[in-house]
Amino acid sequence: MLNHSKLFTAAIAFTLLSAMLAGCDGTTSPPTSTGKIVFCSDRDGNFEIYVMDADGSNQTNLTNNPAYDVGQVWSPDGNRIAFVSDRDGNGEIYVIDADGSNLTNLTNNPADDFLPVWSPDGSRIAFYSHRDGNDEIYVMDADGSKPTNLTNNPACDALPAWSPDGSRIAFFSTRDGNVEIYVMDADGSNLTKLTNNPARDAFPVWSPDGNRIAFVSDRDGNDEIYVIDADGSNLTRLTDNPADDYSPVWSP
Repeated sequence: MLNHSKLFTAAIAFTLLSAMLAGCDGTTSPPTSTGKIVFCSDRDGNFEIYVMDADGSNQTNLTNNPAYDVGQVWSPDGNRIAFVSDRDGNGEIYVIDADGSNLTNLTNNPADDFLPVWSPDGSRIAFYSHRDGNDEIYVMDADGSKPTNLTNNPACDALPAWSPDGSRIAFFSTRDGNVEIYVMDADGSNLTKLTNNPARDAFPVWSPDGNRIAFVSDRDGNDEIYVIDADGSNLTRLTDNPADDYSPVWSP
């Protein structure tokens, strides 16, 4: 079984490296109205969410809290930023305006909620949570209402990624005894297992046209980047290096 703390560490590392993704849907974050970049830093002694102009000027701390604020992602319209904070004693999902105003706790649950990812139209946020005793994929409206468990499985289901058209969600799961990549409709129906290998296949990211999914696998002895068609066909290994390769990100 995948260790929960290790999964959290991996998820945070993934979000830190992918902070410019819009909902982790495999495309770069759309330009905001002000052309700003969001990032996190522990320069003030703990992780905080910052924004800066595209040239590095006007760096501003948006969160200013002694807790751990991380996992920042722009809303598709560039007006809001979702992130994870433990300021209330456990991992919760918050949203804040791009200028740091209107902080809102969206989840407010005693369990840990991780990795918010915006739907392409900005109306919903997918995340994964331990609130049912194991990690499950949830979706909620962008105001935090109507949280819905999409996976309902005793295994670990984590790291959701919206398809570019918002109709499907890719994720990884341990339900078959090892980590595999699955895809389902945005309402949780039509679950399909895309990979079938005794190794670990994880961190799926959609191509901008929604036809392919890049992911990381250690099936050849170390972490390499692979790509697969959205129906699970045409598996291709992209990297071949004795070192570990992580966090694929598609160009637009």
